[in-house]
Amino acid sequence: MKRSGKKQATDRSFVVALSRGLDVLRAFQPNDGLLGNQEIAARTNLPKPTVSRLTYTLTKLGYLTPVPRFEKYQLAPPALALGYAALANLGVRHLSEPFREQLMRETGGAVAIGGRDRHSMIYFGQSRAGIVNVQLDVGSRIPIATTAMGRAYLWSLPDDERAALLRELRDHYGGRWPKMRDGIERAGETVAKHGFAISAGEWQDDVHAVGVALMLNDGTGPYAFNCGAPAFRFTEDRLRNDIGPRLVAMVRNIEAALGGAMPLQSTQSKKQANKKAKPGGKVAREPEGI
Repeated sequence: MKRSGKKQATDRSFVVALSRGLDVLRAFQPNDGLLGNQEIAARTNLPKPTVSRLTYTLTKLGYLTPVPRFEKYQLAPPALALGYAALANLGVRHLSEPFREQLMRETGGAVAIGGRDRHSMIYFGQSRAGIVNVQLDVGSRIPIATTAMGRAYLWSLPDDERAALLRELRDHYGGRWPKMRDGIERAGETVAKHGFAISAGEWQDDVHAVGVALMLNDGTGPYAFNCGAPAFRFTEDRLRNDIGPRLVAMVRNIEAALGGAMPLQSTQSKKQANKKAKPGGKVAREPEGI
């Protein structure tokens, strides 16, 4: 987990100790089980003595439960309560559920909604029928750079925010970045033309998916949806001509239900909507600064 050290050093309102404590909690991933100080240090890039003090403090506050037999920790109920409180306050998660369920039944794919968590998207709503090779649940993280959901989110951002995130991703991935950047730029062209992003085997070899951003007018988000399945079920042709347009229509209907854009009611209206470039759909390397 990389931090912007320069930004923190010049921001007097930034509490470093709090940031590090939250990084420790963030180190615990779904299906992790127990983590020790050494594992947490590796995931957070914090010195092990610092991690030891933080885990001790978080244990005293009730956010971690120590397991002395293994010299490790697990998240305690108070930490879980924070996550469930956040989920309960995400109205879009509940409102989108019937839409997600319907699209899942129509396409046979898994449909999810997520929001950004640093260089990843984190799932906070999921509808699936158990057919996707990679089993993801609420709380799972997927990379922004190589997934349909992440790319859809990226191209929904204002130019300056997208450029800043692209620089972060470039620094994070190093030598792997040029290939990822090419995929992101291709996704920008697809978003501009069709309203959805595609990832066909670029994250997981055998998983194909489309992604569409959700734009709200209440100042929250943006969020993004995806619809994915094994590659043999969702061919690239089907992604472009069937799954993608269906997901666009679903998201526009959700926006309408939330008081946003008008829903797409017909194939003709879909074609008209797709003629208009989505926010951030114009591809250009110049704002990225690389």
